[in-house]
Amino acid sequence: MIELRKDGGLWTVTLNRPDKANSLTAGMLEELADVAEAGAQDDDLRAFILTGAGDRVFSAGADLEAAKAGLAVSPLWERVSGAIAALPCLSVAALNGTLAGGAFGMALACDLRLAVPGAKFFYPVARLGYLPQPSDPGRLAALVGPARAKMILLASQKIGVEEALAWGLVDRVAEPEDLMQAAQDLCQPSLEGNPGVLRAIKGMCA
Repeated sequence: MIELRKDGGLWTVTLNRPDKANSLTAGMLEELADVAEAGAQDDDLRAFILTGAGDRVFSAGADLEAAKAGLAVSPLWERVSGAIAALPCLSVAALNGTLAGGAFGMALACDLRLAVPGAKFFYPVARLGYLPQPSDPGRLAALVGPARAKMILLASQKIGVEEALAWGLVDRVAEPEDLMQAAQDLCQPSLEGNPGVLRAIKGMCA
C-alpha cells in the first residue's frame, strides 16, 4: 500500500490504497516513516516526490477503523512529517486530489505542493475534538498566516484549490495527466546537482 520507486537520485513514494481513499493505517505510517528516514541517510538522494494513487483523493487521513482504535492521535503522524521535513533534498507533494485530516502533516512537511483542479483541503480537528499534530499549526501558519491557519484548523473550513493557491498553501496547479511530469520537472535541476550543495541550500532556506 506504500510504493517506493527509485530512479537514480529521485525517490517517488505513492500511497496506493485508492479503494479506501488512500486512508492510512498504522503499518502504512510506519513504512512511510521508515522510507523517509532511510532517505535522509542516503547520500545519493537528490529529490523526493510524495503522491497518491487514483484521481480524486490524495489521502483521507486515518483509516476509519484504525482511527476508532486511536490512530488519529498516534505519534506516528508526527514521526512521518518530521522525517519528511528532515529530508536533506527537495521534497514535493504531488497532490492528485483532496487532502484531509492527518495526511495534511506530510504535505505540509514537503518543500513544495502541487495539486490538481478540484482538490480540496480539510483538517477538521476542532470538529472531531482532538489536537492537530504538534508541528502542523506552525508549518501551516508559516505558509498561509495565522488567521488562515485558524480558518482551516479552528473553523474547519474546506478550502478549494484556487483559494489554496492564492493563500500559498499550494504552489502550483497541474492537470491530473500533467501532475507527475510537473513534479519531476521541478526535481530535475536537483537531480543534476551536487548532493552536498543541495543540502547546504536547503539548510540556508530553513
